Amino acid sequence: MGSQRGAVSSAMIGRDRELRQLTQLVAARRPAVVFVGGEPGIGKTRLVRELLGTLPQQAVVLVGHAEPDSLARPYELLLDALDADGVSVDAERLAAVTDPKRSPVERLHSGLALVADLVGESPSVLVFEDLHWADSESAALFERLADADGPRLLIGTYRPDEVSNRHPLASLLERMERRHAVAHLRLERLTEAETAALLATATGRPVSYRTAAALYHRTGGNPFFLEELLGSCLPSDLESLVEQPLPWSLAEVLRRQVTSLDQASQRVVEAAAVLGRRAPFDLLATVTGAGEDELIGVLRELVVRGVLVETGEDEFSFRHALVREAITGQMLGRQRRRLHESALEALLAGGDGDPALIAHHAQAAGRYADMVGAARRGAQLYLSIGSAYQALQLAEMGMAEEPEDLALLSVAARAAWLAGLLDDAACYAQRWRDLADGPADRADALYLLIRLAWEAGDEAWMDRVTADIEQLIAQLPPGADKARAMTAVAQSAMLRDYDDEALAWADRALALAAEFDLPQIRLAALVEKGTVLTGHSDRSGEGRAILAGLVDEAEKLGEWVLAARALNRLLQMPQASSLTEQTELLERMRGDAERAGFEALSVAAYFQGRARLAMREGDLQAAIGALDDGRARDRGYRHSGRRADFHAVFLAGLCLESGALDRVRRLLSDLAEVEKADPMVLHCLEFHLACRSGDVDRVRELLDPVLDGLRAQAWRSGEQAHDLLSAALYAGLPLDRVRLLAGELLDGQVWDHWRALVEAQLAEVCGQAAAALDGYRSVAESPLLAPAVRGTAHLGVARCLLALGRDVEAADGVERAGELLRRWTGWRTEQLAQLRALLGLAPADGRQTVSGAAALTTREREVALLVASGLTNAELARRLYISPKTAAVHVSSILRKLGVTSRTEVTTALAS
Repeated sequence: MGSQRGAVSSAMIGRDRELRQLTQLVAARRPAVVFVGGEPGIGKTRLVRELLGTLPQQAVVLVGHAEPDSLARPYELLLDALDADGVSVDAERLAAVTDPKRSPVERLHSGLALVADLVGESPSVLVFEDLHWADSESAALFERLADADGPRLLIGTYRPDEVSNRHPLASLLERMERRHAVAHLRLERLTEAETAALLATATGRPVSYRTAAALYHRTGGNPFFLEELLGSCLPSDLESLVEQPLPWSLAEVLRRQVTSLDQASQRVVEAAAVLGRRAPFDLLATVTGAGEDELIGVLRELVVRGVLVETGEDEFSFRHALVREAITGQMLGRQRRRLHESALEALLAGGDGDPALIAHHAQAAGRYADMVGAARRGAQLYLSIGSAYQALQLAEMGMAEEPEDLALLSVAARAAWLAGLLDDAACYAQRWRDLADGPADRADALYLLIRLAWEAGDEAWMDRVTADIEQLIAQLPPGADKARAMTAVAQSAMLRDYDDEALAWADRALALAAEFDLPQIRLAALVEKGTVLTGHSDRSGEGRAILAGLVDEAEKLGEWVLAARALNRLLQMPQASSLTEQTELLERMRGDAERAGFEALSVAAYFQGRARLAMREGDLQAAIGALDDGRARDRGYRHSGRRADFHAVFLAGLCLESGALDRVRRLLSDLAEVEKADPMVLHCLEFHLACRSGDVDRVRELLDPVLDGLRAQAWRSGEQAHDLLSAALYAGLPLDRVRLLAGELLDGQVWDHWRALVEAQLAEVCGQAAAALDGYRSVAESPLLAPAVRGTAHLGVARCLLALGRDVEAADGVERAGELLRRWTGWRTEQLAQLRALLGLAPADGRQTVSGAAALTTREREVALLVASGLTNAELARRLYISPKTAAVHVSSILRKLGVTSRTEVTTALAS
């Protein structure tokens, strides 16, 4: 009660935006009013507590809570706040507030005076909790406090559903809106991903998707309900909460919502509870025997009370699933079975009932043949409309009775893969393969197993499955089954970067698809072929045309996975199209993936697509933000294989760009804990980090593992070549080692524009300014390169022109680079600032940069120490494997930043 300050026991989930808004209002040090609304248990009080934990010690905090039925005690909220430990008030004024003999105006002014005495001119936060229970005097006090000046934040929390038109708070809200700039924060329930994050925070480890989804549906994403359930089990036994009975205290809280209902309403609410998450009006009428008018009246009352919500046309659900659970927990088993039987008969008689509802009621009624039949139909239906997890649940319901049903196994395997449950998918797919009664089923199961083996990062398993398919192909006659199996081998080769094999198998599959008129198999083979070709600079146009040409047909045939894969690959290619067109492609990819229920593309790849678009706009922080959003979406879930910390590598690369090196270290630590993390990826990131950190010994230590990894790597990337070579040059790697690294990074697979850029960088460091200038100019306006990379090319042009004594032209290159790098940060903008200073140009933001030793880059500090020890430019060039002209550029920049005019003054400037 009363004054509160201090941190809470665990991290708050899903309220970052609201907390940021409140802290900004406090920091503004101006009077402000905020109303925080939300249902019971949604986290209003928790949000306030988090805010109070951020306040400085000198801030004055008053927190008052209203209680139910507090109308008999005027000024309940103020009096509750003053009851807190450490709050000392004038006894006479306090007595005046509670003295019934005084006029209402006198008592109000006494209350205002008490608050003024406590707050004074100090920054303050005044909190009125549960205004929906507030007495009219407390509401009037809140309104008058809002009129006061000073650095004061006034917060009122309330439950919107409990505020009627006649409630004092309703008129207060209306008047406050007219007289003040009021901020409204409406707290919503946690999303499924936020539920997973809360569970992971509470238990100290990520949770399975199944557990997160089940508890999300069980609690509706209400934080209070989640925390109450968590308190009833050990952190290591989280899975038990999915089926564990409700804690008595929570069940009592929930049952209070319906204890005062009359008999007719009780009958309807019990029937609705048994019917499940969705209760159609007609089904409720049939089960309860209620007439239409009677049922409408009862349902209206239940909706007004907040027990039910109308979720669709003539369809109702409980506001909180746990209320339904609490109600059914009090019913007799026979009573529940009778209602399930009635619901089942009504659904079967209708002829077009939802298979999921039929399966649910058939299972509860003990009619297992009906349940299995509905599960088969429903699983296939839900899979076809992209509800992968719901399809999996139905398939598993059916397999509880028929564990070897091939139709159910095939749906369960595919649905689990699409939902990202790789272990479950592998288990079902292997059973599907082992029980397959024909080549078609076996080929389909093996096709899926190839993808699962790759996503698990298990190459040996992938080799075994591929060998099984090749053996099957040898036994199959020409036709659909054989073509399908060939497409599976083509995918296997494509995923392992065996490009020639992939193309050969895809062409064989395409020939059979044409011979036997197999449009779906033709599309699948084209996706594999197009994906391979887009990775080759000399055939990328052909690959792009193949993928772009198949998307419309795939969508028409309902092959959403193939369409989404093709679009995702197109988005990863170098782009010459407009950002608008790329954004449309990304949203189309996400839509197709969602229709398939393909979680890996609809969620994970979507955020990476957003990051790539931000990079193509030249906005580094937006790109990092997109990956942060994706990582936050995934952080509570337990993933395996290639999905484990899916965004961390890309994010680490962008943080290296921005210079956030401490964050890169944390990301590397996270990646090191990932099972089967690619050692080559880790070595490259560690090498890049060591270069940017100036850790020369670590750079030398890591270079050989990086070179070995590149030799073993079947693919090459121009981006990888540019990033690693730029880092090596920044670290001052010896020239012979730089050449060796460049030789491994560049081969025939690297696209021409990247090759030209990297070769220009190499020519520049070798002192070949004219050759480097030609190379930089050839790519400086290439639409296939991102703005930041083009900006770097323009900086290379400027440096080369400077080395050739063409300073005026160099200034033009710097200005063009400044335009391209205006929303970038990190080492590229450091280079820009150095060249601006060297040419005497104003900083891009019009402000003077930091001067003195603090303004030196890592590389400049290294050069400055060598200058201080007496080295000449020629000696610097030999020591650092750079050209004398580059050494002179460094020295000029150092002298300018240190504010000295001669090399002999550098030692003194560094010491000071």
